[in-house]
Amino acid sequence: MSESSFMQPTISKFDRHYDHWAMLMKNFLRSKEYWDVVENEVPAIAEGVGLTNAQRKHIDDQKLKYLKAKNYLFQALDHFILETIIHKIQQRTYEIL
Repeated sequence: MSESSFMQPTISKFDRHYDHWAMLMKNFLRSKEYWDVVENEVPAIAEGVGLTNAQRKHIDDQKLKYLKAKNYLFQALDHFILETIIHKIQQRTYEIL
């Protein structure tokens, strides 16, 4: 096995230039084949609905892709930016309720 297989991918850090960063992250997530779960939500399984093994495996694979994509996005954001996003989401949630 070559040494290159152990290299971690370089993730673009958000540097307050959103358009450029978004373009880099979109390209990165597409190259990892995770972009589809960013654009389209992971299908929710309705309670009591029977799924085939293939359907269940597909949904489980989509959930794993979603978690990996989210992990890459979290790595790209510093602590302050992430806290700001969480705070704004909480504010919007409170306003809706």
